[in-house]
Amino acid sequence: MPIKGNSKLSMQLQQRINAFATLGSFLGQFASEGAIKNPQIPANESYFERMLQQLQSAKDHNGWFTRDNLRFACASWSEALSEENLKKWTSKYNFKNGAPKTIAVIMAGNIPLVGFHDFISVLISGNQILIKQSSNDDQILPLLSEYLQIIEPQFQGRITITKDKLSDFDAVIATGSNNTARYFDHYFSRYPHIIRKNRNSVAVLTGGETPAQLQALADDIFTYFGLGCRNVSKLFVPEDYNFDDFFNAVFEKKDIIQHNKYINNYDYNKAVYLMSGIQLLDNEFLLLKEDASYSSPISVVFYEYYSDTKSLRDKLAANSERIQCIVSDSGISNEINFGKAQTPQLWDYADGVDTLDFLLKLS
Repeated sequence: MPIKGNSKLSMQLQQRINAFATLGSFLGQFASEGAIKNPQIPANESYFERMLQQLQSAKDHNGWFTRDNLRFACASWSEALSEENLKKWTSKYNFKNGAPKTIAVIMAGNIPLVGFHDFISVLISGNQILIKQSSNDDQILPLLSEYLQIIEPQFQGRITITKDKLSDFDAVIATGSNNTARYFDHYFSRYPHIIRKNRNSVAVLTGGETPAQLQALADDIFTYFGLGCRNVSKLFVPEDYNFDDFFNAVFEKKDIIQHNKYINNYDYNKAVYLMSGIQLLDNEFLLLKEDASYSSPISVVFYEYYSDTKSLRDKLAANSERIQCIVSDSGISNEINFGKAQTPQLWDYADGVDTLDFLLKLS
């Protein structure tokens, strides 16, 4: 569906697209080791060094936010926020020129900039945002918010970040655990809302995967130490599956065990399982445990055997509310390619809920 509305609205939307595309270029400077300053990027003189400082602060503040993971987050968002992607994303919606609504957004803090898609969605829809950040991920977004308001005055006064109790809002987007989701459902029941719970991602293997596909799967498992809802935490494998190829392919990630917080989780989980007499597959930095659950601890990936693909498809469909994405190359509905779990497009919505459609229908 093409964008509808008057020329003023179209101009405003194009301004927002331009601003986020510029923000993407700004983030791209920090996507690789040894950030390179681009003098062509607006306001870079004021914000380049400050961004470097905030990335260091994020690393110091949260031990899971390593330099590699912060660079990966910057790279992923830089690629997503191209003008082409932004236009493609917004092109199917009916943008209206109504009075902006205030959207309260409660963000998780498990990976860097985990609430960034909600941030973009609220602002590009023409609304204003009231943000409650997790203390685990509160170092970077304030600076990006400030930068965005400098390069596009249309956003000035439309971004509020608070540590206080949320008030004076029209709708809510909240992300948390299953426990906090129950609280959110009760507390925000009288507002239009999107409430997100725990989800995990799975991979379906057939035994015919190439070494390159299995190496890409390693990225889906280990990026962000497995802390994201899009990280693969469970494998479905055929009954005669030989794990040797899998272990050979993921061996390149062995240095993850050098990370202090990760090895502490690995040692703890291994000890608990062994003391309980549980059989494990272990390559000295990753534990594989046969388990019907979807949510595995850090350093552990669950696996489950399947006998036929039809039964597996039925099982995945029945458990769709627990699954964020399916990594596979076996013809399963809505599957994504190996290695793509942590690089979603702007139109790949968390929990399958179209955030932008929700926001545009509020006015």
